[in-house]
Amino acid sequence: MSEQRRRREAAAAADRGNPVLAVVGRPNVGKSTLVNRLVGRQEAIVEERPGVTVDRKSLEGDWQGRSFTVVDTGGWMPGGSGSALDDKVSRQSEQAMGSADAVLFVVDGRVGLTEEDARVAGVLRRVDAPVFVVVNKIDHATREQDAWEFMSLGLGEPYPLSALHGTGTGDLLDAVLDAVGPSRVDAPAEESDPWADNDPDAVDEDPSRSEFSVAIVGRPNVGKSTLFNRLIGEERSVVHDMPGTTRDAIDTVVDTEHGPIRFVDTAGMRRRSRIGHDDADRTEYYSMVRALRAVDRADVAFLVVDATEGVTHQDQRLAERVDAAGCPIVILLNKWELVENEDRERRARESGERLRFLGEAPMLRISARSGKGVHKLLPSLGETISHYRARIPTGTVNRVIRDAQAAHPAPGGARVLYATQGATNPPTFTLFANRDLPPTYLRYLERALREGCDLGATPVKIRVRRRS
Repeated sequence: MSEQRRRREAAAAADRGNPVLAVVGRPNVGKSTLVNRLVGRQEAIVEERPGVTVDRKSLEGDWQGRSFTVVDTGGWMPGGSGSALDDKVSRQSEQAMGSADAVLFVVDGRVGLTEEDARVAGVLRRVDAPVFVVVNKIDHATREQDAWEFMSLGLGEPYPLSALHGTGTGDLLDAVLDAVGPSRVDAPAEESDPWADNDPDAVDEDPSRSEFSVAIVGRPNVGKSTLFNRLIGEERSVVHDMPGTTRDAIDTVVDTEHGPIRFVDTAGMRRRSRIGHDDADRTEYYSMVRALRAVDRADVAFLVVDATEGVTHQDQRLAERVDAAGCPIVILLNKWELVENEDRERRARESGERLRFLGEAPMLRISARSGKGVHKLLPSLGETISHYRARIPTGTVNRVIRDAQAAHPAPGGARVLYATQGATNPPTFTLFANRDLPPTYLRYLERALREGCDLGATPVKIRVRRRS
């Protein structure tokens, strides 16, 4: 990690007031199980086999009124002792330590001290942050003496616990949070201004200050993680030619001219019928569930398509799923530099035809690996954000609805008497009607509002209220 990036992450953590705890260790010692236990919810993917976690993932937790951030990492194999993918995963662990206030070094109490543990300890002895040796899988009090052999690592007294059952995790958190000192949220509050506006119902009217979320989605191995790293300016997600390298949804907030944007790298999604029942397929299923959750929470989605293959049937099904979530889509034809010049126009035309059900969704041609065309993403995203936060005057809304009804009246004598925009993010309109409006007619009015109010491809929500 560059020194500039390390300082930026440390400053961000300080702004949040949360100490950052990096959980590291060799593969399959129970790091993700411990992370889930520390944050009190099932966030990290857990399987009884090594190599499930490869990226580093930050999660918020709370203990006895103290907030903290836990960074889950993949299996650490220092010294280049693994494959090329293992080495990339190990670098993620080392980068996590660069911005950590404390390091939790997890070892397996059942297996005992290993040569890999000793190599990890050799690196950790040079770390400035306090290091805690966490001896996991001590599932019974009679096995606590097994933890003492880890004293030989030279990192202090070990903490025996069972991440699976939760025993010992409270003592560990007490010790860790005492070592990192009080966070900003624990510091004595400044004396408040008695003349300040303390209205609990007050709402920030500046929408540009709210965080905008962008989910990067697509089939496995189309270049999502490469694009994610390019956008945030750091190798945060592991990039490898092997499909399925990303298993969890990894996110980072970037300050841009359009305000803070949270980019979320998701696992490659396949149709459920293509996912089997063995351990690897079960991990992929949970990865897909997390990716779909990220889409449901996102404000916009970058749909990454492998331009060398074009839009496949699987890309179409994925685009339908994202569109059904009400998420505006920007289509990215990645690996464009690998498409032959004479095939480019045809490939772009075919891609547009196969995704025409997305309406006016922008389509950009990029190379995430070289960075060519990536500079166009933020301007396109800025336009999408503008549409997403648009506030349309009531007079304009009623004119659009009136013209639409004049061109095609609703069946059965139904009629919209008055319309107004009730909310933004996305634009939400309330229609006051004399009777129920058929779904097909509501879709017609939705299209009229999108076109008449210049809302591009952003989702439009419509609520209908009948006149009493």
